Amino acid sequence: MTTYVLRHGPTDYSRRYLVNGDPAKSIHLNEDGRRALTRGWNSLPLHSVSTWVASAFPRAQQTAKLLMGVPGPDLIADPRLNELDYGKFEGGPFLEYAAWLDEHGADEPPPGSTESQSEGIGRMLAGVLAALDHPGPRVLVAHGLLVSVLLWHRARTPDEVMPLFFPEAPYVEPIAIRDDELAEFIGTLMRDLEAGAEGRAADDGGGRIFRNGNGSAVATFDSVSPSHSQDQKDLPHA
Repeated sequence: MTTYVLRHGPTDYSRRYLVNGDPAKSIHLNEDGRRALTRGWNSLPLHSVSTWVASAFPRAQQTAKLLMGVPGPDLIADPRLNELDYGKFEGGPFLEYAAWLDEHGADEPPPGSTESQSEGIGRMLAGVLAALDHPGPRVLVAHGLLVSVLLWHRARTPDEVMPLFFPEAPYVEPIAIRDDELAEFIGTLMRDLEAGAEGRAADDGGGRIFRNGNGSAVATFDSVSPSHSQDQKDLPHA
């Protein structure tokens, strides 16, 4: 059997690269988000899916329900798949959170947050692994950071360590992971997280380049002296 993991469809927040880690905010798909669902309809085995799981966020559940159609299996809400808790950066541009993350690292929670980036990624990976408790095939609708991590791992080179930042994940494009590889897939990423700050990719002190899902540069960021100038575009939403 297979587990398919995908990012929800676009929203006005994600198109503006604003972060939202609070599921109580009523943020739904925009018109582009609804149109993006055709990617899922064309790439998922919709008639044979036995289990649908989504995060507790409205945009993820809306994506899942629209893909499922009616009638369909009951949708399971799993908060382990939730977006990061961004703390004081909630609702603000990703660039501001990225500046803080670049300075403090993945193992420190932002002010007002309940988790660090590393802890959040670990929680999400646990949610993916838990999908094996349900009959397959399975579809998991989650958020950009989780999908970015999975895509990075699938394309990583030998001995490459987990970076601090990841390219933006595409919307509604599933990653297929077979049951016989899922446990090892997630286990390797969990070990990366356990390595902590010492295992992070070395920072050369120069400017970072943030790229979108197509690989094109979205913005540059000076890790030594962050600039929040108004002519910089906001960075990809994690």
